[in-house]
Amino acid sequence: MRLTSCCLILAVVSMSTIVRAEDVHLYAAGSLRAALTDAGAAFTAKTGHRVLAKFGPSGVLEKEIAGGAKADVFASANMDYPQALNRSNKSGPVLRFARNKLCALVKPGLVVDSAHLLDRMLDPAIKLGTSTPNSDPSGDYAFDVFRKAEALKPGARETLEKRALKLTGTAESAAPPAGHSVYGWHIAEGRADIFLVYCTAAAEAHKQYPGQQIVQLPDALAVGADYGLTVINGAPAAAEQFAQFMLSPAGQTILIGYGFASGQP
Repeated sequence: MRLTSCCLILAVVSMSTIVRAEDVHLYAAGSLRAALTDAGAAFTAKTGHRVLAKFGPSGVLEKEIAGGAKADVFASANMDYPQALNRSNKSGPVLRFARNKLCALVKPGLVVDSAHLLDRMLDPAIKLGTSTPNSDPSGDYAFDVFRKAEALKPGARETLEKRALKLTGTAESAAPPAGHSVYGWHIAEGRADIFLVYCTAAAEAHKQYPGQQIVQLPDALAVGADYGLTVINGAPAAAEQFAQFMLSPAGQTILIGYGFASGQP
C-alpha cells in the first residue's frame, strides 16, 4: 500500500513537471543558427523548457513580430530592430548579448590581403557580394564599410554601393542546399568573388569550403556588430529565463565558442 502511494505521489510530481514545462518561440538572426541551436538544447536540458527557433534576416523577422507573429524572444544581429519593438511597446528592454564584426570571404586563388582589400573591391572585374540593407543587418554593416571607404578614396562609396550584389537577406534570395553556408555556396557557385560577411559566418564557410579565404578588414574599414535580445510582451516566464540564460556565463560561453565576442561590458 505504501509503495502504491509513493508511486502515485511520484506520478503526480512528474505530471506537474510536465505541465510546468513551456515552449519558448525564438526568432533569431541567421548568423546565430548554430550557436543558438546549441544554446537552446543546453537550456532545455537545464530547465525542461523547449526552444522552438526560427532563423532568418533580422529585419524580416522584426516585421513578422510587429505584425503579430508568435514570438517570445527576439535575438537580432543589431540593436535597432529589437529597439523598434520596444519603442512600439511590443517588447521589454533590449540587451546586448553578443558582438561580431565583418570580414571578407574571398574565393580560392584570388590574391588579396587587408592592405589591398579596398582596391580589390573597387576592381570592376571583381564580383562583390553583400547581404541586403534594410532587411539584413549584415547588409547594413557592409554599406557602413562603403561609407568608411569614402574617407580613403573619394567616390568609393558610390562605386561600391552600385556594384554590390545583394545576394542574401530577403525571402526571395537564393538558398543553398540544406546544411551549406549560404555565403560559401554563393562563392563556390561563382556569384561572388569577395563577400562581406560576419567573421563568424566566414569561419563557418571556410570549414565547408576550405579553399575560401578569410581576410580581415583593415582598421580604417572595420565595422563591428552589436546583437540585441528582447522578450516579447505576453511571453511565458520561460522566455525570460531563456534570455537570462543567454546572458549568463553558460550562454556566453556557447556564443564565444562559435566565435562571437561577449555582449557583456
